[in-house]
Amino acid sequence: MVKINHTYFKALYLCSMSDEFVNKVAESGLITINLEEYYPKDPTAIFDMKEHLFMGLIIKEKEFREALKNLDLSIYQNKNVAITCTTDAIIPVWAYMLVTTYLEPIAKEVVFGNEDFLHKTIFLKNLHTINVDDYIDKRVVIKGCGELPITEAAYVEITKRLHPIVKSIMYGEPCSTVPIYKKPKV
Repeated sequence: MVKINHTYFKALYLCSMSDEFVNKVAESGLITINLEEYYPKDPTAIFDMKEHLFMGLIIKEKEFREALKNLDLSIYQNKNVAITCTTDAIIPVWAYMLVTTYLEPIAKEVVFGNEDFLHKTIFLKNLHTINVDDYIDKRVVIKGCGELPITEAAYVEITKRLHPIVKSIMYGEPCSTVPIYKKPKV
């Protein structure tokens, strides 16, 4: 039979009770930016020019203008809209401009390009709402791994915006980061 030294365990227990657990991450002064907070959430729509082409290939100005006048614009209301043409047609520039005059007053955003380009444009626009003055001389962690697919373009954009003003930029989680930039000491 092994005799247990209760005095030793009692001292160990009391010692551990008197020691405070210190959250070093919380005390580090790191500020985490989660790019998922700026991820585009508004609904999107595509305006495909091919739907308004004669024989799917050319624009007849009179018919095109009439089609736009009769277009149900409610499907684009408060959405981010990408104007594109999914057929191999030669579209005059004025046609894209004309479509924009119909969409811009009712849509949240209108861009020329496909849905990926629209998403990237809105994401970058959202990142520009960040007040970078809040990060002057701060140690910043750009959160990695999340639920949403954050593109490289977003990470490049936030780095460009913060690089000139922060003390340091890191990537990852506050408990495990990859150093990206550290301001040189003067």
